[in-house]
Amino acid sequence: MKNILIILSLIFFCLFNAQHLEKTARKINEEGIELYRSEMASWYGTDVFIANYKARENIGGYFSYIDNKVPKCILFSKENKVLATIAFPANYNPKDAKLDITERDFTPVEKDYFTIRQKALERTKTDTIFKHYQNTSLNIVPIIRNNVKKVYVLTGPSISNVVVFGNDYLLTFTNKNEIKTVEKLHNSMIVQNINDEKTGKTVSGVHSHVIENWQAITPTDICTLMLYQKFTGWEGYTTVSKKLVSIWNPNNNLVIMKTEDFKNMSENILKNKKEKSQQEKMEP
Repeated sequence: MKNILIILSLIFFCLFNAQHLEKTARKINEEGIELYRSEMASWYGTDVFIANYKARENIGGYFSYIDNKVPKCILFSKENKVLATIAFPANYNPKDAKLDITERDFTPVEKDYFTIRQKALERTKTDTIFKHYQNTSLNIVPIIRNNVKKVYVLTGPSISNVVVFGNDYLLTFTNKNEIKTVEKLHNSMIVQNINDEKTGKTVSGVHSHVIENWQAITPTDICTLMLYQKFTGWEGYTTVSKKLVSIWNPNNNLVIMKTEDFKNMSENILKNKKEKSQQEKMEP
C-alpha cells in the first residue's frame, strides 16, 4: 500500500509540473503576442502618419494599444494632445489602415498608456540599469492587461541583417501609475545574424538565460521572433537555462520543459538513432 501511494504521489507531481509549465508557456506566449501586436501597430502606424502629416516638429511621441481587439497607434504632440489615431486590421496592411487626423484629448485609457510610457521613458534616461548600445534604440511598449500595468523596453537594431535579443527590461506600475519595480530580463544583449558569411542563411537560433527570475523564454523574445519572422524565415528558436528549456516555432507554438527532462529526451533520441543505424548495418 505504501509503494502504491508513493507511485501515485509521483504521478500527481509529474502531472502538476507539466500543467504548471503548460500554463506558464501559455501566459508568456499571450504576453509576447500582445507585445508583437502593439509593436506592429507602432511600426506601420508611424509610417502611415508621417506620410500624411507634414508638421513633424509638432510630434511628441507615440504608443500603441489594443482597443477591443483592434490595434491602434496614437501619435501625440509636444503639448500632450492626440494628433492622430491609426487603426489596423489583423493583417496590418498600411493600405487598409484607418487614419483619423483629429486633434483631441486622450481618453482615460489612453491617458494611462501615455502616463506609464512617459514615466518609463524618463527612467531609461536616468537609471543606470538601462544600457544604450551603438546602432540600436530602446523601444518602449506599454501594456495594460487585466488591470495590470507594465512597460516593456526592447532593444531594436538600426542596421539590417541582425536580430537583437536581450538588453530588455520590465517596469511594473501601481494603480496610480507609479513605478513599482524595474528589472532586466536578460543579462546581456545577444545579436544574431540573419545571413551568416560562413554558413549562409540561418534557419534557427538559441541563446541562454541566466537571470534566476527569467529562466524561461521571455515575452520580449516571443515578440522579437514574431516581428522578424518575415525576414528570418526561422523554423524555430530555443532558449536554455539552468532550470528550463523553451522551444518556439513560427506557428506560435511554445513548449517549456525542465532542462533535465530535455537532456534525457535528447539522449534517448540519440540512443534510438544509434541503435537504428547499427541495426540497418547488420541487415543483409
